[in-house]
Amino acid sequence: MSLHIIIDGYNLIRQSSPLSSIEHKDIRLGRNALIDLLAAYKRIKPHKITVVFDGANAPQFLSERERVKGINVIYSQYPDSADTLIKGLASDYREKALIVSSDTDIIRFAESKGAATISSPLFENKINLASDFSITDNDEDEDRQWQATTKKKGPGKRLSKRMRRNNIKASKL
Repeated sequence: MSLHIIIDGYNLIRQSSPLSSIEHKDIRLGRNALIDLLAAYKRIKPHKITVVFDGANAPQFLSERERVKGINVIYSQYPDSADTLIKGLASDYREKALIVSSDTDIIRFAESKGAATISSPLFENKINLASDFSITDNDEDEDRQWQATTKKKGPGKRLSKRMRRNNIKASKL
């Protein structure tokens, strides 16, 4: 089952300290930094990603929908807000969607439609972990090769049954 990640763009930017510091300089730079971050993540995990921004802050020459570096970017048009568009996408994709937002109204609505939700800071941490893991994982794969062995890799020493029972009783105190 393919996953469609739908992101509340400005919510994620403003919840992230690196992205928000870029956005304070210029809002376009903040949007571009987010799209660059998501494009790097998409190279690691090929999920469909859509970012929704409020159209009030969008440049006039941009269309309502565009595709940048493999990321679908949607700008809301008056009178709709980004929240309304995200709710519509959550209704359309239901259990195939993962909604990224810290807005409780969006989270409640998406969950009522069967979509999964994740907060913006937690999503940013997962993106950073995935990129860190892919960099270290690729380096390690080149250096090591699989070797057959009969050495056991289980737990070192297991406590006796009596000691385990004692620990359970002691933990109830």
